[in-house]
Amino acid sequence: MDSFYEKVIRPWFFRMDSEEAHEVGVKAMAVLGKLPPICRMLEAWHRLPVKRFGPVRVCGLDFPNAVGLAAGFDKNATAWPAAAAMGFGHVEIGTVTALAQPGNPSPRMFRFPEQEAVINRMGFNNEGAEAVTARLAKQAPRGQRRIPLGINLGKSKVTSLDAAVADYLRSFELLADHADYLVLNVSSPNTPGLRELQDASRLRELLEAVAGANSARGEARRPLFLKIAPDLSYRQIDEVLGAIEAFGLDGIIATNTTLARPGFFATVDQAGGLSGVPLRERSTQIISYIAKSMRGKLPIIGVGGITDAASAGEKLDAGASLVQLYTGMIYRGPFFAAALAHGLADRQRR
Repeated sequence: MDSFYEKVIRPWFFRMDSEEAHEVGVKAMAVLGKLPPICRMLEAWHRLPVKRFGPVRVCGLDFPNAVGLAAGFDKNATAWPAAAAMGFGHVEIGTVTALAQPGNPSPRMFRFPEQEAVINRMGFNNEGAEAVTARLAKQAPRGQRRIPLGINLGKSKVTSLDAAVADYLRSFELLADHADYLVLNVSSPNTPGLRELQDASRLRELLEAVAGANSARGEARRPLFLKIAPDLSYRQIDEVLGAIEAFGLDGIIATNTTLARPGFFATVDQAGGLSGVPLRERSTQIISYIAKSMRGKLPIIGVGGITDAASAGEKLDAGASLVQLYTGMIYRGPFFAAALAHGLADRQRR
């Protein structure tokens, strides 16, 4: 399947504009999700033997394998019902903002095949929290899903930093009932000023408010994660971890895309976040640092540069409990997650 994708399907996709190909992929996955018998057949084909390899339990949730679909692919909750059929052990939708927004001007996504990388400056294009909530209300509810569903929340572009807390709270209040876990995204480089929310004082204000609203839900409280940038210094990471501890967040996602331009990309004149293989080493370093700093007590979802079982395995070895991918699927095909989950199982067996 991977060879067929790389030799036949990928060249066809790569003749399209990057975002056009992305939309085709999302629509194809959405169609698959509306064919439950085929989904169940594919899921059974890809499933790991539970008695030997699963599930992975994180934050009270059971994941049939450690491989998830990162936020950014299914922005509006149209395609995720097919994720288990493609071999994923969880899926994260979004980023969703309180207000609908078109994102940044096109073109805004660029492939670099030889480097297995992507630069994007999408800008949180999505239909808004109310529309996504309405769609989720018509889909499989919590407790009846094949795999856990995460919802990634961001700040609306038109919302000032001073009003950011209220903006996140609005999305949280609308979407929390539909999430198995939630993520506060303060690390995308493509919304002006967003990364300033990683600064200690603003971050503490945000985490205190959302964590407080989450705790007030009582038994309906959801696991709450923070997604951070790979461009933070270790001092800044320490401040982030201090805030996570202070307000009782459940985990961290490391990392988002990078503004760094290593090696080949030093001469590439495209604004946006860089993902894929060039991010692999830095994201793993940050995972390792967090795991050691928190003595393994803070669940970590590792993201960045995963192209095979070795690159996924090194993140698990560094201290991640789960991994996520998106760019890797662009280059390796729609069933890459299934192959990766089995590759990690073989690695574990050995």
